[in-house]
Amino acid sequence: MDDFPPLSLHVPEPAVRPGGTPDFSNVPIPKAGSVPRPPVDVDPRDIRDLAFSIIRVLNREGEAVGPWSGLLSDEALLEGLRHMMTLRAFDARMLMAQRQGKTSFYMQHMGEEAVSCAFRKALEPGDMNFPTYRQAGLLIAGGYPMVDMMNQIFSNEADPLKGRQLPIMYSSKEHGFFSISGNLGTQFVQAVGWAMASAISNDTRIAAGWIGDGSTAESDFHAALVFASTYRAPVVLNIVNNQWAISTFQGIARGGAGTFAARGLGFGIPALRVDGNDYLAVYAVARWAAERARRNLGPTLVEYVTYRVGAHSTSDDPSAYRPKDESEAWPLGDPVIRLKNHLVRRGVWSEERHRQAEAEVMDSVIMAQKEAEKHGTLHSGGKPSVRDMFEGVYAEMPPHLRRQRHQAGV
Repeated sequence: MDDFPPLSLHVPEPAVRPGGTPDFSNVPIPKAGSVPRPPVDVDPRDIRDLAFSIIRVLNREGEAVGPWSGLLSDEALLEGLRHMMTLRAFDARMLMAQRQGKTSFYMQHMGEEAVSCAFRKALEPGDMNFPTYRQAGLLIAGGYPMVDMMNQIFSNEADPLKGRQLPIMYSSKEHGFFSISGNLGTQFVQAVGWAMASAISNDTRIAAGWIGDGSTAESDFHAALVFASTYRAPVVLNIVNNQWAISTFQGIARGGAGTFAARGLGFGIPALRVDGNDYLAVYAVARWAAERARRNLGPTLVEYVTYRVGAHSTSDDPSAYRPKDESEAWPLGDPVIRLKNHLVRRGVWSEERHRQAEAEVMDSVIMAQKEAEKHGTLHSGGKPSVRDMFEGVYAEMPPHLRRQRHQAGV
């Protein structure tokens, strides 16, 4: 044994630290339109290379090119642009509200708007998302009232969840948005279970699971892949790789897999990577994966390559672990600007109309905020009833809760 050196561990390190020069040389960007679009019923073994490339539609000139393009009309793209602009304006107002003490907590979507907004348009009524805390675009693109979202953030008397969830942890069965869980990773395997139940009951609805790059290190991620692959569950399994967990770069969770999508290969699941800042590419891949699920062809694992521009949450300071100007160096750009430029190039949009729309969207968000604040905020106005904390947990309230409710005088 004397011939061997002492054992040691490899601890992955980010390419650059605060104060350094941003470096994304480890993110190879294939030419837009260069990745083939396989048939929906393709054998997963025949598309293993898609787990290592990046599907892109919009090129640097704002043109939609390649086999994944041509699926959305100009009207649908204009609607998608407005959804992303709305989510961005919503973020700005709610972040300001948190800084003003109107709510305790908030999480932005800056730079990731295309992922959830485009994905939602590939689903059908009755399909169910099992989201994380950064997919509010599913609600906005699905027509969920902004006022209700704000009421939940303010935990006021009109909060649909009666103040029983952390701000931004929305829930709406009618809009296909399963209650968000603060325990990261849990909902990935739950999405598979819901999809299996849908198949067992001979329904036609599919599920979509969501997880961040950091949470793929949780055991729930691997359990989801086991059950999804074994039973060919009708589910789309989404990994949002925004490069950073709360303070840890994505290499810690990815390990030696090369890409997050590649982890699906060992389970026999078709795995694709897509430009998460390309609205058209996200929609095309989501529609492809959803069709596989609907045709009983089983699950698909999709990695969205994107970038978290803002802090992880209002409790986080990203300057402590990454360069301040790193977002400016991100090679896949801004999803809102990219879709805007595409529509301008097509002649259905203009810089002037975009500025007008920004003002219109912000006005609508401010109006919604004023309406929500009439019902109260964190430190002022109406609050949910204390009685509400005893409701909605059991079909029949057990004796110990009845006693507690009586003691509380409600």
